[in-house]
Amino acid sequence: MTGRLEGKVAFVTGVARGQGRSHAVALAAEGADVIGIDLCGPISTVAYPLPNLDDLAETVKLVEGLDRRMIAGQADVRDLGALREVVDRGVAELGRLDIVVANAGIASYTPALDLDEDQWDDMIDINLSGVWRTVKAAVPHVRAHGEGGSVIITSSTSGLRAIPNCAHYAAAKHGLVGFMKVLALELGPERIRVNTVHPTTVNTGMTRNQATVDLFLPGQDDQSDEAFAKVARRLNPLPVPWIEPEDVSDLVVFLASDAAKYITGAAIPVDAAMSIRW
Repeated sequence: MTGRLEGKVAFVTGVARGQGRSHAVALAAEGADVIGIDLCGPISTVAYPLPNLDDLAETVKLVEGLDRRMIAGQADVRDLGALREVVDRGVAELGRLDIVVANAGIASYTPALDLDEDQWDDMIDINLSGVWRTVKAAVPHVRAHGEGGSVIITSSTSGLRAIPNCAHYAAAKHGLVGFMKVLALELGPERIRVNTVHPTTVNTGMTRNQATVDLFLPGQDDQSDEAFAKVARRLNPLPVPWIEPEDVSDLVVFLASDAAKYITGAAIPVDAAMSIRW
């Protein structure tokens, strides 16, 4: 622990597992208290299991194990009122808000013209509009203390390049870049920085599931981890099939810290060069 975020409070969405949990723990390890939300329930258009309340409780346990406080709630980023309730409650108890990590998101895979309206609407409502709602609920608290802050938005390499069968996902993730840039201009005079992070494949439940394996290895007899890794490795010029959530968290902590005090309006890959692969 180096204490780069001592005295700060962070709000993280999608905190029950995966990148969200990793970000919460990494921020806490640097001294931040945490407010966190997760849906902790199924979504009909998502084919892989989503986190549950036990997962959320485990994140709280991990943060508190670092001697930091965490206020957690079950909330859907499609529900602005629910987001506000958790954020307001967390700020009332923890005293302030400095860092917003808009991380909650889903994935699904279908060719663009085969998507149905529910798939499209869920993706845009969660992965794009859910970030707007997160910012709308949280940033007024960052503004309130007048000391600036950091908003960090999880996009994807699909926010920088095209990947087949992910048109709705790419639309949402590209949209986040435009939203980030406007927000950086609007909040810059208040010293609130806004950036997007763009991971390649990350070793989480969102990617390590049968739906993703079927996308990478359609109809193949060998769908083992080794076969999946071999195909996934082709996406990245650096010779790795995927990165770990902690690799993204390192960037999130940096962007939340004063070491990044002049970085805003940037779309930053942490992607083993996937976004520039031809």
